[in-house]
Amino acid sequence: MRSLVPSNCQIFSVSGSTNVGDQLPTGQLSVVPWRRTGVKYTNNEAYFDVIEEIDAIIDKSGSTITAEIQGVIDACVKLTGMPDLTLSFMNPRLLDDVSFHPCVRFKRWESERILSFIPPDGNFRLLSYHVSAQNLVAIPVYVKHSISFRDSSSLGRFEITVGPKQTMGKTIEGVTVTSQMPKGVLNMSLTPSQGTHTFDPVTKMLSWDVGKINPQKLPSLKGTMSLQAGASKPDENPTINLQFKIQQLAISEAYEKKQKNYTVHNRISFQELELERGKARHLI
Repeated sequence: MRSLVPSNCQIFSVSGSTNVGDQLPTGQLSVVPWRRTGVKYTNNEAYFDVIEEIDAIIDKSGSTITAEIQGVIDACVKLTGMPDLTLSFMNPRLLDDVSFHPCVRFKRWESERILSFIPPDGNFRLLSYHVSAQNLVAIPVYVKHSISFRDSSSLGRFEITVGPKQTMGKTIEGVTVTSQMPKGVLNMSLTPSQGTHTFDPVTKMLSWDVGKINPQKLPSLKGTMSLQAGASKPDENPTINLQFKIQQLAISEAYEKKQKNYTVHNRISFQELELERGKARHLI
């Protein structure tokens, strides 16, 4: 048989070291792909933050037309070894369109509505969910208003008051009120009882940074509006948008506030659940 190597080629032997080791590094092989082995902490702890965002439409009488909640549970787990955790809910049937981290045992959730999982090390999103408008959503704030536009008048009246409702004694903070005013509004002369406000005469956007609500002295914003001469009365009053924050309160009522509702097979410390942000639209 003829050789397949051309006659003008030479074969050399290669020797020397290589970067490929004979053994894999320790702490990398694990039966759980999202968690490495050999994790050690001096202080074992786990934090679970529940963040819920409300999107609601409320009519002028204060009745809720529609309300939906988008929520997530973010976790920060720093536990030694391979911890196996369970997390239960007071009313898990409220949760729709649930999306899980791969660590969650889906079959147990389907059968028992309990989250059972071996968590990743560090920060991760455990799940996200939706609470539909078919379930009763208690809006924790209310808005009282008095907005008037008069025909053949260059002035209008504007007054709104924001207050707490069904907050279980929790403080409402980070309150911001915005409203897109009609084109016929040239300027606004308003006085807030607390916080600061701005009105952009070009975009017609009113913004009021309220801050924290004191139930003993409710914040209000009132004054007059300068209207375009000869302009007709707006067909409808403006929409008021409200953003707020309530710590340690889950609006969906799917969670038990007491720590004993959580079963964790390791020594951990807990951070109470919190409502990070809420939004509500108020139709005047």
